[in-house]
Amino acid sequence: MISHVYIGISDFAAAHRFHAAVMAALGHAQRFCDESKPWAAWQPAGGGRPLFIIGHPYDGAPASAGNGQMTALLAPSRAAVDAAHAAALAHGGSCAGLPGLRPQYHANYYGAYFRDPDGNKFCVCCHDPA
Repeated sequence: MISHVYIGISDFAAAHRFHAAVMAALGHAQRFCDESKPWAAWQPAGGGRPLFIIGHPYDGAPASAGNGQMTALLAPSRAAVDAAHAAALAHGGSCAGLPGLRPQYHANYYGAYFRDPDGNKFCVCCHDPA
């Protein structure tokens, strides 16, 4: 259903450090990085799609976070949720919700929320039982 997600960023070096750390914690491989554009993308560990891409907005206007928009990244385990949240905070992100169960979504929903240095909101979640 999803081919790719493109997130607008303003400072490529800072955004790349941030997203590379989060993606590594989730086990996703970098597919490409081109500082001259600038943009970078990650893919699932097994390859293929969907792609997660960061880069400057194509229209040349400043990047801005959307109100009510959030990108949710699937984690392979609850430990990966914890690791991704910790990586986000260690690389310039801000906490928007500590890791934990959220039974209001479903009994096994374990997630964490954070914002990247540009203010984009992310969720990292695992739907599997402990």
